[in-house]
This record gives sequence, structure tokens and C-alpha cells, in this order.
Amino acid sequence: MAGARELPPDEVLVQRLRDGDEETFALVLDTWSGGMLRLAMSFVSTKASAEEAVQDTWLGVIRGIGDFEGRSSLKTWVYRILVNTAKARGTKDSRTVPFTSLLPEEEEEGPTVDAARFRGPDEQYPGHWAVGQQPRHLHVPEDHVLRGEVREVIAEALDELPPRLRTVITLRDVEGYGSEEVCSLLDISPGNQRVLLHRARAFLRRKLEDYLSGAHDVVAGGNDRGLR
Repeated sequence: MAGARELPPDEVLVQRLRDGDEETFALVLDTWSGGMLRLAMSFVSTKASAEEAVQDTWLGVIRGIGDFEGRSSLKTWVYRILVNTAKARGTKDSRTVPFTSLLPEEEEEGPTVDAARFRGPDEQYPGHWAVGQQPRHLHVPEDHVLRGEVREVIAEALDELPPRLRTVITLRDVEGYGSEEVCSLLDISPGNQRVLLHRARAFLRRKLEDYLSGAHDVVAGGNDRGLR
């Protein structure tokens, strides 16, 4: 099966969209809509509302592409339209997520990984596991079945996260946005973004550590039985 087509540079992409190139629009829609739907789900009450927010966003892109000034990447511009559209729909659905709150929601105060296990802000690679603190079995097994299971564990863990945490980690670690872009998109402070991202990453690390430790025990038990 052929691999996914890469998008051209922004300047080419923008001009083709302005020219009404349907093939280019379909390519952008297919490439970005999945991530846009995940983000929209953080602001609205149902998947149907999220899908409508994405559709409205694309209509906004079509109408506004002529006014795009290139002050940000095209994708960031599209996502900003999405956030505003989804927020408006979320207000209509009576489901506004308070991203600007500096204090965690009660649902976000559950256990995470001890902060002492990570490098401090003044160390090299801040936020990464500290030396000697990596979980013992936190490596992905080579077996392709287990690799698939690991992806499922991560996907399920993302679904379990409260909306604010899921949104920030999706933008940072799935969509690849930098911290400044996330703060701009969600209108939150750098400190709030760091707290939300740390909690989300710690939750996923804990889920993955629990799964891989269990998988290691199963493999070790099987090896022990094989030696008898």
C-alpha cells in the first residue's frame, strides 16, 4: 500500500488552496481532520458536535484563505479557527472547558509519577527521566503483537485523561506543536501549559509502566515454565 502523501510547503499549499485546487484541499482535509476532531472533542459534548465543528472550520478556511497573512504556519492558523469554532459550539452545548484556570480540576488531582523521578528545569533534558529513575521495564517489546498492544494502551490512556490534559498532550506530543504555539492556541499561560503537560505525560508513563511491567512478568513466567 502506498504511503501517505506529504504536504507541500505552506507557500505552495496556500496558493493552491486560493486557486481552488480540489485535490490539494482533499489532501489537507484527510491529513489534518483526524487531529482536529480529537482537539474539538475537548470543547464539545458529543462526537457529532465535534464533527460539525471540524466541518465549520473547513468552511471557514475556504472563506478566509485569501486573508491568510502567513504570520503563523497554515496548520496553526487552521487550528486556531478550530479552537474558536469549537469553543463557540461548546458554549452553545453548555460545555466550556476552563483552560484559563490555574488550579487543576478535582479530576486532575489523581496520582501521577513522582516529580523526583524526572530531571529538573535547570538540568539537561528537563522533564525526562532522571538517571537511575527509569522504570525497570519501560521499553517496548520487540514482538509486533505487543507493540500493537502498547499503542492500544496509549490510546486508551489518552481517552481516560480529563479534556484539558488530553488536549495539551495531543497538541504537544501527537501534533508536534511547541509550547508557545499551544499557549497561543488555548490562551493559557506557559506555567499552566507545563503543569497540564506534566500531569498528562506522567499519567501515560504510569499506565505504560504498569502494562510493560505486567507484560514482562508474563514473558518471564513463560520462560521459567519453559526451563522446567
